[in-house]
Amino acid sequence: MSYVHRDERAGFHHVVTRGNNKRRIYEDDVDRWVFCTTVERVAKKYGWTILAYCLMDNHYHLVLTVGEQGLSRGMCELNTACALHYNARHRRVNHLFGKRYWNRFLRTHATVVNALRYVVQNPRRAGGSRPLERYVWASYAATIGVAYARIRLDRDQVLQFFGTRAERALEAYRAYCAAVPLGSHVQRQPP
Repeated sequence: MSYVHRDERAGFHHVVTRGNNKRRIYEDDVDRWVFCTTVERVAKKYGWTILAYCLMDNHYHLVLTVGEQGLSRGMCELNTACALHYNARHRRVNHLFGKRYWNRFLRTHATVVNALRYVVQNPRRAGGSRPLERYVWASYAATIGVAYARIRLDRDQVLQFFGTRAERALEAYRAYCAAVPLGSHVQRQPP
């Protein structure tokens, strides 16, 4: 059976990759840093702009803009490089990631802002209770300006979705991310 072609047209995308059998894909912060630097290298090579990210123990989320070079080649390079590093470092063999990456093309303003919130709230969906800015491997703290980004972000582009004046946009972003979305009792995760 052949794979269905990905929707990789230029624009905004939400991307997720899970560990094989939902296993860990990062053992420690070294693995996380390698992932972050690899994302930056691949993003530069393929013309991506990162708007949000969240590294969980067994999967990761990215919200990004894709240019004319598309998504699939970059995702292949990203996941392959991370798997090779992980396997070499931890003396493993075989697949680090399960299925191919999941992605959704974000067609509207509403779908982009919902994805931005969904990604940074992911640690809470997994049972965390700390304030969003305390999750160091998610982009929220960097977007609100209280920490450095682990992956280079286009913070200005994120805040433009929330207003034209910087202070009000930041305030609106914080309020939007703090809100519990309708239907949040359903734990929906991409495949």
